[in-house]
Amino acid sequence: MPSIFAPPAYTQRVLRRELYLFSLYRLLEASLLALIVFGPGEALIGEPRDAALATAACLAYVPAAILLLVWSRRTDTRMAEVALVGVSSDVIAATLVSHAIPQAVPGIALMLVFNLGAAALFLRLQASLAVAAFASAAMLVEFVWSRVGGGSADRPLAELLMFIFSFFGMVTLTFLLGERLRASQDLADRRGAQAEGLAGINELIIRRMRTGVLMVDGTRTVRLANEAAQQLYGETDHGLEGMGLSEISPELATRLSQWLRTGEPDDAPMPYGCEKLEVQPRFTRLLQDSDTVLVFLDDASLVSRRAESLTLSAMGRFSASLAHEVRNPLAAINYSVQLLAESPDLPESDRRLVEIIHQQCQRTNGIIESVLGLARRERAMGEQLELVAYVRRFVDEFTRTMSPENGSLRAAGRDRPLPGVFDPGHLHQVLTILVQNAINYGRLPGEPARITVAAEERDGRPVVEVTDRGPGVPDAIASQLGRPFFTTSEHGTGLGLYIARELCRSNGASLDYVPVPAGGACFRITLAARNPLLAGGSP
Repeated sequence: MPSIFAPPAYTQRVLRRELYLFSLYRLLEASLLALIVFGPGEALIGEPRDAALATAACLAYVPAAILLLVWSRRTDTRMAEVALVGVSSDVIAATLVSHAIPQAVPGIALMLVFNLGAAALFLRLQASLAVAAFASAAMLVEFVWSRVGGGSADRPLAELLMFIFSFFGMVTLTFLLGERLRASQDLADRRGAQAEGLAGINELIIRRMRTGVLMVDGTRTVRLANEAAQQLYGETDHGLEGMGLSEISPELATRLSQWLRTGEPDDAPMPYGCEKLEVQPRFTRLLQDSDTVLVFLDDASLVSRRAESLTLSAMGRFSASLAHEVRNPLAAINYSVQLLAESPDLPESDRRLVEIIHQQCQRTNGIIESVLGLARRERAMGEQLELVAYVRRFVDEFTRTMSPENGSLRAAGRDRPLPGVFDPGHLHQVLTILVQNAINYGRLPGEPARITVAAEERDGRPVVEVTDRGPGVPDAIASQLGRPFFTTSEHGTGLGLYIARELCRSNGASLDYVPVPAGGACFRITLAARNPLLAGGSP
């Protein structure tokens, strides 16, 4: 059950400061009473009725005020308790001094009214009214005590009633005003916390965006740059904040000036940063009448991959539909050719033609299967892989199903762990295509294939290489590798390397052919940068 002394929740620091000022004011009151009692008080208010009682009250009240001042400075105490004890001591001291010095009753009562009102700021309404009732009872007891003693003939009852009403009115008014002020302060604190939280969230979102953001003021100086803008720019000795836009990118500064002058944006890709990455700039004013501009920098390669992914997705759906339409008549042709080949009356010259038709049906069916596989390709789900261990597992798995007559397959590369981001299923499919191509085409005549799969790090980026010791790829053909349906074999479909390259692109990686000086061919998978802001992946 909540205590009646517990103040409403609002700024504790402000409350404790007010409590300290209240205790300091109490010490000032006690010092003033002591000055009246121990100083030339008779000249100001006349001779006291009971000098001993006044002296005792002052000797007790001054140390009590000092203790309450010290107590109010402690942060581990309940403020309501300090206020309650303090106002109770005020009532007792005021009652005793009023009886000892009747001439000071009006001034003491007014001081007590202020103390009761100040205490109501720290108490609940019930406690505040209880304190006012205690003060009224004390004043009433003192009035009766003085009348019984024969010294209150000059004090009318109306004065006492006015003070009592003042006590209750002051604590009620002060409590209500304090409640309203506390509610307003609490609302302001909540709104301020919400605004601060939203500002923090907005800053976090901006800083973690994949799109680079620069905030440029009227002097073309960068005031804010998020992480993506910094990483697109490259390594610098310090951040981009405080640098001039023309110093960062003269062309970007020129485009901004053109946009401010004409209002027509030029969003063509442009080089940006130390590595001259292609970015697409976009501009917008921070406020309608502000000269501060937000510059958004989109990585052109990511935009291109998104557009290419959408195009390939549409082409994949169309190709899958077309492949289904071709498969049924192709199956009928193939079945008819098989029946024709089984005919005993088929001349030997025609049997060779039937074999050619059957081979081409098988090749066309392989193309259809590859197209359907490409159309069914799922979205890349990049994961953090340990590439050295992944390559070894792949080699062990592949060699269990590989015929010894086809050649040898081994894992190579470094022994230290090498992290990289790639969809594990897609990487398995790409390596399978590359190794199968090496088995079919990467061998010298009369010799088995010798294939190596290695995980290495080149230029700070992880790579996976599939190398064979075959005849290599002629320069005229190397430029055509990866084009759909391009093949030099009558049994190939021309889609294997194309599918492998598209899978790499969807994971933010690249697949390149690298000649081997000593003979052979090497296909290198260069994985995306490990930074999550620049590792694109499939959109």
